[in-house]
Amino acid sequence: MKRKYLFPVMPLKNSMSGGQEAVKLAKYYSDNGADGILIFDLSERDEEHEAHILLLKEICRAAEIPVYAGGHIRRTEDVKKILYAGCDKAILNFGRESNVEMAEEVSKRFGSEKIAFSLSDESQLSRTLEEWGSLLLWADSDGRCPYQGTLPVVSLSAASSDDAVIDVLSNKWVTGIAAAYFSTATADFMDLKGKAAARGLRMNLLESSFAWSDLKPGRDGLIPVVVQDYKTSEVLMLAYMNEEAFDATLQTGKMTYWSRSRNELWTKGMTSGHFQYVKALMIDCDNDTILARVSQVGTACHTGNRTCFYREMVRKEYHDANPLKVFENVYQTILDRKLHPKEGSYTNYLFDKGIDKILKKVGEEATELVIAAKNSDPEEIKYELSDFLYHAMVLMAERGVTWEDITRELANR
Repeated sequence: MKRKYLFPVMPLKNSMSGGQEAVKLAKYYSDNGADGILIFDLSERDEEHEAHILLLKEICRAAEIPVYAGGHIRRTEDVKKILYAGCDKAILNFGRESNVEMAEEVSKRFGSEKIAFSLSDESQLSRTLEEWGSLLLWADSDGRCPYQGTLPVVSLSAASSDDAVIDVLSNKWVTGIAAAYFSTATADFMDLKGKAAARGLRMNLLESSFAWSDLKPGRDGLIPVVVQDYKTSEVLMLAYMNEEAFDATLQTGKMTYWSRSRNELWTKGMTSGHFQYVKALMIDCDNDTILARVSQVGTACHTGNRTCFYREMVRKEYHDANPLKVFENVYQTILDRKLHPKEGSYTNYLFDKGIDKILKKVGEEATELVIAAKNSDPEEIKYELSDFLYHAMVLMAERGVTWEDITRELANR
């Protein structure tokens, strides 16, 4: 049985006053069990469309699930902007002739895996859909879909209750459903998925390859859980789980523990709002310790510190050469110079001179790197590549591009 998915819908309307609310809503969907987000740009003017592209970029940064966007696609350049904003797919409306005409071109240019189609009429179906795209959105008005091809189909549905959503998902032709019904800031996607699973549907739920009976808790029935930030690998805290907490964590997607001091179940963040959303659970070689990789909201420690391990006991000087940390630390230093200029700073000199000077330096350093590579001296290459990366990071800071943007783009390729 194929897995079924839930996609909330986010229309971007003419008014941009709710831009940050849209970002918060996308983050809520991502954290609380939605499988992807469908965004439709309803702007009428190009100026509004450009503002929505910038908003799309913020939404994609906030969401840790796929984002598919369409609407106001007039030309190939619009598809490029949507994908460059960080969206996983651009949605072509096959009710618009210009979108049909550009389908083959954008598919070849950006890859068919980056293209989805929105259809509302049987006459819009084409034998080339499989060749040009990777997803079909069908405006479902009567519970059926005439499409008989191999693309996954998401129903754009008017379902307005849990039972109605599950009924739509029960159709064999449906891979997922997008509905305004659960496109709210209070939607409980995990609960809805649980209900659908109880009806025999295979949903995108957290499933452990180890049952609790496979684990080796202590005499008190508890297993220690080391909690780690999934992006940085920073250790955040240590807590304990019993079987009830383990089951609740899988059901809700939020880290749930057993409080030894209060002798009760507790979901991290239920009081503070600093939830921990599960990204992965790992078991050690003895089956008696869990490593939880999480997306941490706010701080992990009740003291207000990011991590519970904020007090140093012993230190031996060492050179921290973790590539991710080094890149991020240098980038943050550059960004700090941009926000808080420092007299005599070369970085501030570049920012003061503007984008043309920054681009000139990037070009010069790229050329020097090429020359160094031709000379094949590893030390010279190392030096010139470091210069190039520094100036590239100045460019990133100037244009608002982060390392997270870059790593996400690389991961998507």
